[in-house]
Amino acid sequence: MKNNEIVLFEAKDGVITLPVRIDTDTVWLTQEQMCQLFGRSQPVIARHISNAFNDGEVDREVAYAKFAYTTRHGAMAGKTQTKEVGLYNLDVIISVGYRVKSQRGVEFRRWATSVLKEPRFLRRQQAHRRRFVPVFLKT
Repeated sequence: MKNNEIVLFEAKDGVITLPVRIDTDTVWLTQEQMCQLFGRSQPVIARHISNAFNDGEVDREVAYAKFAYTTRHGAMAGKTQTKEVGLYNLDVIISVGYRVKSQRGVEFRRWATSVLKEPRFLRRQQAHRRRFVPVFLKT
């Protein structure tokens, strides 16, 4: 992921606030964040994610990414440790939201769509697309 940024999603009822990673043309959440968003347990969210991939509804290669971050080591002063966390894009988040029948999921989808249409993110999307313009060869 490049050019990622964190934007806060706050539910209209104020019950939850989530830091949401935005990259190029989608948003990314962890399973834990989806649990908070949808008010469901981790096994339930994991099952719905797995079903979305297994049913072919969402392509795992596009919709899942691992992100590494560094934190201070808890047991050793002055040391750091790197942890990996799995992130799921908006397609997975929407799929899980439909499967758990979540009104908050609808709210999140609307919020994410509006954020991705903000000029600062649209410029990134356009620049990204210009770098990957397909070249067609004459036959």
